[in-house]
Amino acid sequence: MKVLVVGSGGREHALVWKLAMSPRVPTLYCAPGNAGIESLATCVPIPAEDVTGLKAFVTAEGIDLTVVGPEAPLAAGIADEFRKAKLRIFGPTKAAAQLEASKSFTKDLLLRHGIPTARSRTFDRVQPALAYLENHPLPVVVKADGLAQGKGVVVATSRDEARGSVRAMLEEQAFGAAGQRIVIEEFLDGEEVTIMAFTDGKAVVPMVAAQDHKRVGDDDTGPNTGGMGSYAPAPVATATLRATVQREILVPVVEAMAKAGRPYQGVLYAGLMIVKGKPYVLEFNARFGDPETQVVLPLLDTDFLDVIEAVVEHRLDQLTVSWKAAAAVCVVLASGGYPGSYQNGFPIAGVPPQDPTQRMLVFHAGTKQVGDRLMTAGGRVMGVTGIGLDFQEARAAAYRVAQGITFDGCHFRTDIGHRAVAATKSGPA
Repeated sequence: MKVLVVGSGGREHALVWKLAMSPRVPTLYCAPGNAGIESLATCVPIPAEDVTGLKAFVTAEGIDLTVVGPEAPLAAGIADEFRKAKLRIFGPTKAAAQLEASKSFTKDLLLRHGIPTARSRTFDRVQPALAYLENHPLPVVVKADGLAQGKGVVVATSRDEARGSVRAMLEEQAFGAAGQRIVIEEFLDGEEVTIMAFTDGKAVVPMVAAQDHKRVGDDDTGPNTGGMGSYAPAPVATATLRATVQREILVPVVEAMAKAGRPYQGVLYAGLMIVKGKPYVLEFNARFGDPETQVVLPLLDTDFLDVIEAVVEHRLDQLTVSWKAAAAVCVVLASGGYPGSYQNGFPIAGVPPQDPTQRMLVFHAGTKQVGDRLMTAGGRVMGVTGIGLDFQEARAAAYRVAQGITFDGCHFRTDIGHRAVAATKSGPA
């Protein structure tokens, strides 16, 4: 069986790695891939956004199944184009991917169906947005409506910061077309958690819950990033909470999308805020999270290829998806200056060989091979995932490896998973 994974980051390396573990031994391809993926799959130099090129490759090569990693090709309608050509693909249609591509669309859907979320207003002009801010309680959240690679959210603690964020998005086009419309939202004070779910449009199967660390610095300081680390299963997501999320959020959203003529098929990522034990939707993503995938997939016990095919073939209700009783912690190594401007092309040293026990995994994100040298090629360069019987063990494994990898400007947070360690001393819940 031939499988193509679309994308080039740490998430895609994790997807390829997990598919490579299938006892069905698929032949793997990745477009465009990265230096780490090259050891597991044939990398094809086609950009993830080149839907026409990808479709031509899949047709010519006889690819049996395509798995889409990043959001941009989904928002561009890759699933629609492939299905029209009778090509099997894992991922939602363009209409369904609006759950991620437009925050205002999602807010409207949630409010109409009584699904818990923060109060908000949407604006496309500066002056009405500024006027609305004048009497809004602080902190206040300002979000770019469209896709901004996880960076289009500002939690403003002062009126001036909030005004500056509105002007940056609507006037200065800091996020381009993604910021031509903004959402101003009440700040929810609680603990964030991510619950991703497989869905074939009817059945909804949640994955283990994860938490990621968005801010660049320790103690959640500095600007937001695409994610500096993650861990799973998140102790805050108790069995009771997970059941509530399934009943009040995941299933209702999938049903609402079907009623709206936008049936949702693929991975539904729910970014949640837990306030006094009650979950509220912060955002939805239309694909696997990054770096959450790097801690969730290592804990999946069922053959990943079987799960994907069950989703694609609308028979997810016939499959039992099981998880390992373990903990996972991922530490992201980033380039100097990230998430601001940074330079590429620095040699990387200290990357260990693959661990046969799979207690330590290195997922490449922004890397490239130049001759016999591994070089940096992105803001987030690598994610080091440690697996253990408990969070202390998993965290120690991740940091032991992370501290041995070096490149010019390398930086990473030293407190990934600290909440999990504090919450559970004897192992994950």
